[in-house]
Amino acid sequence: MKRNFETVKRIVIKVGTSSLVMPTGKINLTKIDQLAFVISSLMNKGLEVILVSSGAMGFGLDVLKMEKRPTDIAQQQAVSSVGQVAMMSLYSQIFAHYQTNVSQILLTRDVVVYPESLDNVTNAFESLLSMGILPIVNENDATSVDEMDHQTKFGDNDRLSAIVAKITKADLLIMLSDIDGLFDKNPNVYEDAVLRSHVPKITDEIIKSAGGAGSKFGTGGMLSKIKSAQIMFDIDGQMVLMNGENPRDILRVLDGEKLGTYFAKTK
Repeated sequence: MKRNFETVKRIVIKVGTSSLVMPTGKINLTKIDQLAFVISSLMNKGLEVILVSSGAMGFGLDVLKMEKRPTDIAQQQAVSSVGQVAMMSLYSQIFAHYQTNVSQILLTRDVVVYPESLDNVTNAFESLLSMGILPIVNENDATSVDEMDHQTKFGDNDRLSAIVAKITKADLLIMLSDIDGLFDKNPNVYEDAVLRSHVPKITDEIIKSAGGAGSKFGTGGMLSKIKSAQIMFDIDGQMVLMNGENPRDILRVLDGEKLGTYFAKTK
């Protein structure tokens, strides 16, 4: 199926922790700079962009010189709180180099569940985009909880990015990952695994081909990406799952090159 993004006006880009933090735990400055260049270039062309960024935990571990994620929830929240400040500070500096203003929106699930707060956050997005400002979104890890009577966590930022795309009526969700896309089976196990170029609907076979959890710094896995694609299908949107190794590949994708896996209904 030909990929045609000529009518796309509003894009949500999701970047995972593995794209921002190197396996050593150090921040990948080159990758973040490339991402800022690409997003600023798209905005200069008149596109509206929202960035959903993981990384608070990874940044926090780096700032606090901790080698691994703490097991205690309160400590996790503290590390994420420190990391969120460090991450936004770096984003602000690097995007400023490309003359792009950024803002921060931290969400919990209850914000998008209750109509009044949903209206407020939707208005915030619209105001920022109309002013040419890049909203950078993350889950509010320092306060979100996941208890039976008070669930405020989205689960992971794959799902969060799809929900943000839904409430902002985005045309396209681009999900950057540490894999090339969706394969018919696990490419880390099977050498003959084949990359799926186009997925027109989420079937049982597609779900079964999904693996487990993601990197040691992040929380998402392939199943969460497939569930995100289903949310995009539900709103007649499009999604591209692609490798985030070179953020400039986003420009190639928008030019119609068949990189990654394209999730879109067949028309």
